[in-house]
Amino acid sequence: MTPADDAYVSRQFVELHALCTEVGRDPDEVRELMLAGLLPLPAYLRADGAQMVPADLFALADAAGGPDRLRAWFVGHWSDEHEGEQEWDAYLSGRYVCLRTVSPTTIRRKGELVAAIDAALAAADSGSPAQAAALHALVDELDALEPDFTAYDRLRFGGPVSRDTHITAPRAHRPPISAR
Repeated sequence: MTPADDAYVSRQFVELHALCTEVGRDPDEVRELMLAGLLPLPAYLRADGAQMVPADLFALADAAGGPDRLRAWFVGHWSDEHEGEQEWDAYLSGRYVCLRTVSPTTIRRKGELVAAIDAALAAADSGSPAQAAALHALVDELDALEPDFTAYDRLRFGGPVSRDTHITAPRAHRPPISAR
């Protein structure tokens, strides 16, 4: 990661050790829970080796009644268990850095918004103010869910990220009618 990536990560995430100290948890026990597949892995490793995690790392486990109950609680938010399991695996990877707050609700909503934006972009565009307004309402809602990304994210995910494809690009290629 570059110094700019490290700076972004330090603004958006917290060091695992510092978070554990703040909330009275043992960092080594938390790492064991991560390795056991009960909590997500760190989202980033800064260049100095610091393990960076979301400030709300423990929120979902607490909502579920503890790390041992988290998987069933999390997967239970999807009507399709296979889809829920796939999202669970993505959550555990620590690579779910595309949301300001990671939860089953925000994960599902992001998926719905991306699909709706894709459909709006694929639809025949008459250039009407109503179509433009509808598209930009979707883009704005997704923008509120997603943080910025690092250049490193574009490398590790193999190309443009959802912010590039579903927020920045639609705004550039189909500006709101009032901006044209």
